[in-house]
Amino acid sequence: MTPFWRRLRRQPAVLVAAGVVALLALVALAAPLVTALEGQDPTTYHPELIDSARGGVPVGPFGGISGEHWLGVEPQTGRDLFARLVYGARVSLGVALAATVVQVFIGVAVGIAAGSGSRWVDQVLSRATDAIVALPLMVLALALMAVVPSGFPRPVLVALVIGLVAWGHMAKIVRAQTVTLKELDHVAAARLSGWGSVRIARRELLPALAAPVITYAALLFPANITVEAALSFLGVGVKPPTASWGQMLTSADVWYQAAPQYLLYPAGALFVTVLALTVLGDGVRTALDPRAASRLRIGTGSGHGRARKAHS
Repeated sequence: MTPFWRRLRRQPAVLVAAGVVALLALVALAAPLVTALEGQDPTTYHPELIDSARGGVPVGPFGGISGEHWLGVEPQTGRDLFARLVYGARVSLGVALAATVVQVFIGVAVGIAAGSGSRWVDQVLSRATDAIVALPLMVLALALMAVVPSGFPRPVLVALVIGLVAWGHMAKIVRAQTVTLKELDHVAAARLSGWGSVRIARRELLPALAAPVITYAALLFPANITVEAALSFLGVGVKPPTASWGQMLTSADVWYQAAPQYLLYPAGALFVTVLALTVLGDGVRTALDPRAASRLRIGTGSGHGRARKAHS
């Protein structure tokens, strides 16, 4: 077993978070099979389960929970909440993953080019990166989402917008690491032996950059889920009838008193997912860099160890 896995297994909270993330990913990938167990789908309307006399709230206790509708139904439409929550996981997690891949690809490319290029290239790319970092993410994303034709697939658009406007911090991290790495003896020897910039980046720089890139990408993922939810909540993200957790929160905004479960389900799913991914990302960072203490201090036992030393 590698040292990385040994350090990761010593963090119980990280193992729990990894299990939660794995379960969420499995549910998202197998959404059609999971909803087939219930016998429902996310788009079918059930008007007979809606009490129109009370403004469209679901019929029955706890929002219409029954053997056929495990989490009840959506107000006004009667669509199955469990099916929409499961399919919403597919959209929210998929958009966040695609956005993270775009951020990593652009950030690594720009960071390596700036850190290993000439002084002029470094200055141009660094100023461009500073400009991207300084731009307000939500304002720029809202502007871009508003000008794109409505026929463009919305989940793909959200992933591209997040990825294209939020790669700056990844580029700055990669550039700083590249500046340090290119001064090492083996990189200098490769350069003196006549290797080209692309070959040096592929053979010498990228393997050494894997740890910081993976670490930061693991922390970007939950942040991107939150951004997707915020864009959908503001009405410029994923549009109905496609289900996403942010879009469900938007629809539930006016029902939090009459049907609170309609708001609590997607909000709870977002909270658990972001918390699990954040804990997992911090655990990966700590396992890859054992010299760095965990920011969260969860499951490492370090706090108890220091307390025992101080007491003794």
